[in-house]
Amino acid sequence: MAFIPHTEAETQAMEAVLGVAGAEDLFAEIPAALRAAPLAQIPPALTEQEVMRLMRERASADGEFLTFLGAGAYEHHIPAAVWEIVGRGEFYTAYTPYQAEASQGTLQLLYEFQSMIASLVGLDVANASLYDGASALAEAVLMAVRLGGGARRVLIPETVHPLYRRVVQTIVSAQGIDLDIVPMTADGTTDKAILATRLAGAVALVIPQPNFFGRLEDADALATLAQTHGLIVIGLVNPVACAWLSPPGEWGRGCDIAVGEGQPLGVPLASGGPYFGFMACKREHVRQMPGRIAGRTVDAAGHEAFTLTLQAREQHIRRSKATSNICTNQGLLVAAATIHMALLGPVGLRRVALTAHANMVALSQRLTATPGVRLAFPGQPFFHEVALRIDAPVPEVLRALEAQGILGGYPLGEDYPGLADGLLVCATETKTAADIERYAGHLERIVSKRRLDPPCAYKDNNQRSS
Repeated sequence: MAFIPHTEAETQAMEAVLGVAGAEDLFAEIPAALRAAPLAQIPPALTEQEVMRLMRERASADGEFLTFLGAGAYEHHIPAAVWEIVGRGEFYTAYTPYQAEASQGTLQLLYEFQSMIASLVGLDVANASLYDGASALAEAVLMAVRLGGGARRVLIPETVHPLYRRVVQTIVSAQGIDLDIVPMTADGTTDKAILATRLAGAVALVIPQPNFFGRLEDADALATLAQTHGLIVIGLVNPVACAWLSPPGEWGRGCDIAVGEGQPLGVPLASGGPYFGFMACKREHVRQMPGRIAGRTVDAAGHEAFTLTLQAREQHIRRSKATSNICTNQGLLVAAATIHMALLGPVGLRRVALTAHANMVALSQRLTATPGVRLAFPGQPFFHEVALRIDAPVPEVLRALEAQGILGGYPLGEDYPGLADGLLVCATETKTAADIERYAGHLERIVSKRRLDPPCAYKDNNQRSS
């Protein structure tokens, strides 16, 4: 971003007009005891050349890995134009557009983002984003309870991302909301028989699609079952998968709310962030939707105009009377996602989804050809992740792969004790046949050296830790 400082002559001219000898005089009325002491621990200033060298050294220390790690954060190709545009000052420094007459560009972008998300998930209206996918799910749970008329028990499958479940528990636990964890079957999907016994008295059901293991849930049947019993249905979705799979707006009679993590839409992986959440809902629920909503209207002259609508700024500071504590949106990331989706278009986004799935099929077939490696849930559909079982200590396998410059996947044992030998692997459109062969070759060599006797089959679904 360009920055043009004042010249010495300009600074002196301003000081002369103000009648001060220097910038320090501007703060003379502040008592010395209240002023910050000099920053003694700050190292000496570096030149531009020295800073660039330092940054290159820090970046190289992180290493550059071939990654097959997903579990909620995904490596996708991002066209160079996306962040070239987002890096413009108009986007890069934009604040939440309360002053509509000065923020038409930002408001239009938010409106376009909402329109794209609503179209992608097949629902009527979307908001201008939330903090991340996990907190978006928590907001959806709170929204469902407000819509439910008194019931405060929400059904969440065990196949929902374990970190999402923890975040939801943290956010809603103080409000007397009971999260009822529905166990999964041996095929890695929600147990519909057990779910049917828990519907009475519940207010909502969360349906992940795909689920944490990359498996495709029978979303239409789950939604229909819940709706038959009067439950609010919350779809937790991957936005790229929505370009190929049936969107939540078409499950059963249509989900009431859809949420997810927007990182796959033009946001790079960067040492744990950043992320942004999205949310959409049916039109009749819009008054309970948290966050900002940008609307399109006409001005006094009849020209198209955009503004924040339905919720005033003050709504977000009304404590218990507010729909949410959400008081901003992830505007910069939303700008990237909007440009990313506009560049790819529906056909391009679908192509990304299909290519990612094809790569995962190829990776799955190649890895399971290795002795001691097999699918944890064989014979079932998946998107771009699968869970494997490995006849070797998973942490040791991952450390050995990392030594070869490969992030081999997500170990499942900590979150799912019955899958102590489980490894979740991911492939997106960024992977090539050579990448897959490189991974498979190293995995085969490592497993052959560390191979153990196969563990017992995964069972006792009802007694596992959630």
